Amino acid sequence: MGDVLAGIHATWEFESDALVIRFERGNRNTPRLFGALRERRVPHEALASVTLTPGKRGTVVLHAVPRPGADPLMEAAAGQLKETCDPYRLVLPADRETLAEYYRDELRALLPRDVTAGVGDSGEGHDDDVAVMPTDGFLVAAPTGPLSFKTYDGRASFDGMSEIAFRWSWTGASSEKWKAGDQTFSVRELSGVEWRSPEILDGYLRLVPRDGAPRPAQPDRDPASVVFGLGYGPVHESLPFAAAVLAAIRGKDRVPVAVAAGAADAARRDPGAVADRIRHLGDLHRAGLVTDEEFSAKKAELLAEL
Repeated sequence: MGDVLAGIHATWEFESDALVIRFERGNRNTPRLFGALRERRVPHEALASVTLTPGKRGTVVLHAVPRPGADPLMEAAAGQLKETCDPYRLVLPADRETLAEYYRDELRALLPRDVTAGVGDSGEGHDDDVAVMPTDGFLVAAPTGPLSFKTYDGRASFDGMSEIAFRWSWTGASSEKWKAGDQTFSVRELSGVEWRSPEILDGYLRLVPRDGAPRPAQPDRDPASVVFGLGYGPVHESLPFAAAVLAAIRGKDRVPVAVAAGAADAARRDPGAVADRIRHLGDLHRAGLVTDEEFSAKKAELLAEL
């Protein structure tokens, strides 16, 4: 175990090859995102620089700046996180500034010199300024949960490895989504994830297919997206979800295509799953979203899967 620096809402542990960030839980003043993340291990090569700046109300802020492409959480967030929810900021009482300076310098000395930005406290360069190079792949592990959350128009779930599912709600989903039916997406068919914070108007999570096919302009009409709305898809649930999906899409250790296809075939043959889909089809029929002919044809198709 390395040295430990305890701050407000989080603790930094300095290991020989990584910075381990552990977040406080159970305190109502702690951002809920931190509670969901619990702990993050950040290899030194994932960091671009470390800064120390004055904070608010008699505090200082030690900030480890990740390299572009190093952390799926920050990539999915795309700059939308509030400053107070940045998991790489450690807030300390101002009287611990000298100690914070020591650890800032110690951590800086461990960063690979060919990737560090060399940014000083004032924002100006120090020593040898070196351009920050993006990473070839994610160096920080994606959050492990939550992998399911409720949205305004349904529920999103991810098996953590190969499949994402959207299940529409009767009250929130658009007619376009109801007609398309519940959706299941294979990670291997996706090229990315778009996350728009629920704290911003019209927040949503949208899956980007590899085939580049045309998509509805509005997420609420796109079966490859879920929309948040007031009180739905909070940051601490939807952002870790988006990061986990993004890491799976870009990960090198994907499930082989044959395995994923076999799992999908097994799911389709599951009598319970088929019954659920038939009930869902009946809801669409009663709502007038599918015709009698469409209902009969699709029901026959589902029964043939058994």
